[in-house]
Amino acid sequence: MEWAMNAMDDTLEMEILAAPILEERPWAVFSACRDADPDIFFGATKEETKQALALCAVCPVRSDCLEHALEARERFGIWGGTTESERRKILRRIA
Repeated sequence: MEWAMNAMDDTLEMEILAAPILEERPWAVFSACRDADPDIFFGATKEETKQALALCAVCPVRSDCLEHALEARERFGIWGGTTESERRKILRRIA
């Protein structure tokens, strides 16, 4: 019985943690990266960057992700199929 209670607590805890993210970014549940290792999106190697960009290339919510990154001024990582420097260029262009 104790195990069942702990499992329920873990589920509840996950739901509590996930709720603000889903309220802020409801499109994220449809992202191609939802089950991917988040480290590749903040990769230190060119190979990790390529992996992240390849996921973004087939992502159905890529434009939503990029819009979020630009609005939130995400400074680090791959977002919406763009690198940090690509987003800086976009922001300068639309400023």
